[in-house]
Amino acid sequence: MPNEISRQRGLSIYFYMLSKRGLGVVMGLLVAAERLGAQTWDDPRVLAMARRATDRRVQQLADSGLTGYQATARGYVTFLAQMGEGLRELPRVVKADELALEVYWRAPNLSKQRIIGRRDTTLLPTDIRYHQDHLGIIQNNFPAIIRLGDGDEVRDVPHPLSTAGLEHYEFALTDSLRITMPGRVIDVYELKVRPRDDALPRVIGAVYLDREGAQVVRMAFGFTRAAYLDKQLEDVFVVIENGVVGGRFWLPRRQEVEIRRTLTWLDYPVRGMIRGRWEIGNYELNTDVPPIVFRGPEIVSVPPAELERYQWPPGRLTDSLPPEVRLTTPLEIKRTMDEVRSLARARSSESRVRLVARGASDFVRFDRNSGVSVGAGASARLIAGFTLAASGRHGLADKRGRGSLTLGWHDAGGNGLAVQVVGDVRDAGDVNERSRLANSFAAQEFGSDFSDFYGYRAAVATLRLSRGQTQAALEFAAERPFDLLVRAQPTRGAFRPSFGVSQRAGNRVALRLQRPTSAAWFGFDWRGRMEASTWSTPLTACVGDPTKCGAATRVSRGVLDVEVGRPFGDARFASRTLAVMAQGESFLRAQDLALFGGPVSAPGYAYHSLAGDQGIAQTLEYQIPVPFPAVHLGRFGKVPARATLAPHWTAVGLRAVPSAMPISRGSMLVGSLDPLRINPTGVYQSVGVGLVVGAELLRLDASRAIPVGRWVFSLDLTRTFWGIL
Repeated sequence: MPNEISRQRGLSIYFYMLSKRGLGVVMGLLVAAERLGAQTWDDPRVLAMARRATDRRVQQLADSGLTGYQATARGYVTFLAQMGEGLRELPRVVKADELALEVYWRAPNLSKQRIIGRRDTTLLPTDIRYHQDHLGIIQNNFPAIIRLGDGDEVRDVPHPLSTAGLEHYEFALTDSLRITMPGRVIDVYELKVRPRDDALPRVIGAVYLDREGAQVVRMAFGFTRAAYLDKQLEDVFVVIENGVVGGRFWLPRRQEVEIRRTLTWLDYPVRGMIRGRWEIGNYELNTDVPPIVFRGPEIVSVPPAELERYQWPPGRLTDSLPPEVRLTTPLEIKRTMDEVRSLARARSSESRVRLVARGASDFVRFDRNSGVSVGAGASARLIAGFTLAASGRHGLADKRGRGSLTLGWHDAGGNGLAVQVVGDVRDAGDVNERSRLANSFAAQEFGSDFSDFYGYRAAVATLRLSRGQTQAALEFAAERPFDLLVRAQPTRGAFRPSFGVSQRAGNRVALRLQRPTSAAWFGFDWRGRMEASTWSTPLTACVGDPTKCGAATRVSRGVLDVEVGRPFGDARFASRTLAVMAQGESFLRAQDLALFGGPVSAPGYAYHSLAGDQGIAQTLEYQIPVPFPAVHLGRFGKVPARATLAPHWTAVGLRAVPSAMPISRGSMLVGSLDPLRINPTGVYQSVGVGLVVGAELLRLDASRAIPVGRWVFSLDLTRTFWGIL
């Protein structure tokens, strides 16, 4: 539709393969692959089973023993937004609707649904309007021709269990299993379904048939790319479960639908999801429903006054949302997704060139080294999972160009390999203390630049592996760093001197592990990243020992960044731990030190004012909702009448670089007079309070170093949106 997503503006490795367990998993996968390859598609017995199931569908619709029924349905339709590289973080609920329906059916194929209760909660500004069929259930396991989104999303797809479907699909019997339903255990056949030509609008998935009568017990499927009329659609998945009513009739019992759209104009994507989840029951069979009830649209609503009189269970809508709604991918949908991907035939993708960037600031930004710099990037999708990407940037103040060229390959599971040549900049810090948008503004207007950029040229090879939610990257690089001078002038104030880095060329090997937000024990959730690296270079000086001349020296480094949270009613506890360690054989490079200071790592302290060879920063925060004036945004709704107060405490345990350990800066080894040794070993604490307003868009912080210090204020967008800026 021009609809749902397009209408929102502003949102839009484990090394264990040599272990016994690892070998067991590998053998299991090989066996599974062998079984899959042994599947016989369109075996005559299987085709006969599919024809029988198709006939049973027609017979039930014409069964004189079922003239009609009425039932009730309760469900949730939720719109969520998901942001971040790889789209692995938990989605955020933007809008949630709970609905109560009266469902009517009359032979042979009349259907009517009346919305008799509806309550909604909008948590972030949006003007989303659902298609009408998103607000009701699917009757009769879809008709012979499938459509969704009132025909704007999916249309003209033949049902696999229809007369036409038997000609357009292939079938394979893969398993015989038992499904447990309320009060009953059913033996079923699992029938895989795939299109004969997946370049056409078709279904891919599985149907589960009752072994006794070939009735449809369950359907779980997605669609081919050709089925999507809306080009922003990423996936549509449907799960339908039926149950026996009246000891004879297979009627709807539970349904799930997930519709996902992704904006792909930036490498940092934004995904919008509509999730529908329904429970159907309270059947009354062979009721005399007057024909007049079925006049007009299939799904209608009673007047608003009647909707408001519907009696909902006590509590707020957001408290009643099923837990799976907030998951990155609910279990049933995940199973269906994996099934669709395993059944879809590999197809050579056409070459497609598109504009890419990690965020809006990749196009235009400002810093003290380059001044205003403009850039862009493009990627081309080649055959067999290969991509070619290039990016470039030019600084107007330093007249320097930067860029990269990357050739990569990846599969649908997130595994891949890339080689890259790059000449770009890198920040010496381990966390961003400010969004790139806010930093550009503060640097240009006030000379406040929270970045310590240095240049580097490198040739890099990266192996990426994915296991479950954990993403791993093993990187090999030959690189040469170099200093950047301060070239820009702010409107007011003056910039700090440029950060001097070691300019020694060397080879680096790094292992990175990343885990998106995941559920943990006792109601906690957590996310984390870990990096371990070693850099080596030949010694050009003997460093007091002639036997070491020409030998290689190493600098090892480790970073651990873990965030933990847990809701307590409306409030939430949040913790972040950042630990950095650097160790050198002969010296330490300045860019490898543990640097703290700024609104994230050490509120109340100046940017990167705390430096050592080891450090750990611990922040504790308690987020409490408080009343706040609502702001009306026209057709985008209104900002909820509340804000979040977030008192916080931070302690940084720092170990200063030993005086006997030289620090490599520029082309020199600097001893005890290096400015990076100013702070002695110790614990540095701060306290403060944050205020999050504007539907969790803006955050104002006031922080103070203790026991002595001054209040430091910062205003920025909340961290959720930093990646797209």
